[in-house]
Amino acid sequence: MNKNVYTILLIVFVLFFGCSSDDTSSLEIIEEEDQTEEVKTFSFLALGDSYTFGEGVTEDQTWPFQLKDAFATPSKKIDDVKIFATTGWTTTNLIAAMEESSLQSRDLVSLMIGVNNQFQRVDFTTFELEFNELLSKAISLANNDKDHVIVISIPDYGVTPFGSNNSEIIASEIDNYNAYIKQKCIEQQIAFIDVTPISRELGDSEGALVADDLHPSPFQYSLWVEKIVPVVKEILE
Repeated sequence: MNKNVYTILLIVFVLFFGCSSDDTSSLEIIEEEDQTEEVKTFSFLALGDSYTFGEGVTEDQTWPFQLKDAFATPSKKIDDVKIFATTGWTTTNLIAAMEESSLQSRDLVSLMIGVNNQFQRVDFTTFELEFNELLSKAISLANNDKDHVIVISIPDYGVTPFGSNNSEIIASEIDNYNAYIKQKCIEQQIAFIDVTPISRELGDSEGALVADDLHPSPFQYSLWVEKIVPVVKEILE
């Protein structure tokens, strides 16, 4: 074979296979980049009382933090959870605490309040006025987007040993509170999630309550979250 022809063929061979290898590497890098999906993150503010604070459970066992875990997918997650709640708070207490705090807006805001108004025999008219105010505050903290607010019903503590001596009256009054809460949500087209039937179905059965025989257990909170997650996913889609 002519020496020049041989040299040309050798150069072509080296260039061809060298470029092919480089191209393959480049394609592999592109494919890896395509497979790296960006994770969208959301923030969550939970307003309420002992049921949101999680009396008797650890922070990660509260329903807001269980919601955080249940919501997470490879493409989206709630990475910032703020619980603004304390055991014993009435609507009056929550409003006062919010006025003294500098709460930041969040992508999602929940409101669950009223059981202590009922327990402390606060006038129902006061609850109506203050719940309306709290609902407005929740909307404001959700970047003025009512579609990013969820309201959770009041559980029935009359089914627990703590409330067993007055269970019928408690149930009736809790129903009145929840009826008002639900109606306001319907009027403003805000998501209302009813966890009261869960509390009544579980009652004081094994695993339903914490040691105080009053507040929900992590297991009961997990059942609440099962009802809450689909609503939140639709909101944050």
